[in-house]
Amino acid sequence: MYIGLLSDTHGYLPPGLEEVFRGVDLLLHAGDVGRPEVLWELETIAPVRAVWGNVDDWSLRRMLPEWLQEEWEGVRLLMTHIGGRPERLPPAVRERIERSRAQVFICGHSHVPYVGRWGSTLLLNPGACGREGPHQKLTVMRFRLGQGRLYDLELVELGDRSSFSGAP
Repeated sequence: MYIGLLSDTHGYLPPGLEEVFRGVDLLLHAGDVGRPEVLWELETIAPVRAVWGNVDDWSLRRMLPEWLQEEWEGVRLLMTHIGGRPERLPPAVRERIERSRAQVFICGHSHVPYVGRWGSTLLLNPGACGREGPHQKLTVMRFRLGQGRLYDLELVELGDRSSFSGAP
């Protein structure tokens, strides 16, 4: 299973995203969607599973869960928007990871891409691909799931934030 991972769009999808995610079976959005139309546009690429983030209004919070827990291809994933960094996971997040026995934990919020470990759990944050926030590079991730493991993980830089202008 081929998965595209993005976060912190804040209502904006950069040009070229369709090409970056061509062939994915599923898109995961780790929150701060910004507006429902972002999800509809992503659905033209692949099915979308998303969580709401702290900037999402009540229309999105009614549509999306705060936490997503799924198993695909024998891999247990847990996703929420605000999750912390590997060295600073909040106690509630650590407890949720332990309870779910997640092999992969995904979050957004920091606008900083990272890959790390907390015990046996792989931690992923794709960074941000919207124009709002402190990041300079727009980034997403792609990976594959199969036979109970995650592999072929890629961080894809879409470009400098300053090069994306115009209306959302």
